[in-house]
Amino acid sequence: MQIRDRSFLVTGGASGLGGAVADHLLSLGGRVCIADLKPPAAPWQESATVRFAETDVGDSASVQRACELAASLGPLSGAVNCAGFSILEKTLRRKGPHPLESFEAVLRVNLTGTFNAARLAAEQMAQNEPLADGERGVIINVASIAAFDGQSGQLAYAASKAAVVGMTLPMARDLSDYGIRVVTIAPGLFDTPLFARLPDKQRRELEEETPFPRRLGRAAEFAHLVQAVIENPMLNGETIRLDGGIRMRRK
Repeated sequence: MQIRDRSFLVTGGASGLGGAVADHLLSLGGRVCIADLKPPAAPWQESATVRFAETDVGDSASVQRACELAASLGPLSGAVNCAGFSILEKTLRRKGPHPLESFEAVLRVNLTGTFNAARLAAEQMAQNEPLADGERGVIINVASIAAFDGQSGQLAYAASKAAVVGMTLPMARDLSDYGIRVVTIAPGLFDTPLFARLPDKQRRELEEETPFPRRLGRAAEFAHLVQAVIENPMLNGETIRLDGGIRMRRK
């Protein structure tokens, strides 16, 4: 699938990995609907090729509006679901068990929100005229290496991302009759605003954990993989680790 003149929904697209994806798709001639709680930081301006939709990914009506806005820019051909967040809570601590409310809050965004955006974007994509090989669209969900190597205190986050990995193959099978592919990317440690707040010593320790290259990943490298997934029709039903070979320690 070519990116030029096609429309893409990017949840969590106002910053971080999602922001890098949105910028990269625009640079390749794509059209992007950025779906996030807040618009990108200044300087930023809507245009004929990029629009912002204030979106709560856990709310069906909110995501439906974002999908419709994306489709108004051109054939909605891809959804990249980057929206997510993490907390640090152990299953049991001296002051009591993991609060149920915070566990459910993480699942609402990371898991339910990913499913919600995927299902509604797929509904739009199914209306597209098929390409020569029958393809109508591609859904790229974002998990994490925590799905496989969850650390102590990452219970909710790891559970939510493992479930996103688990959705990949059955969702790809469900949507195969419509010519819609599904691929999940599981990034490792990337240099995002979250990591920028860490002390230098802690950043260096994290960089040393990665076999090669011995540094944090760059958002542009994540965006480049998104491009590769969109353009390669044989990538389907798979989870790709993008992590420099790292395997996280217990904590």
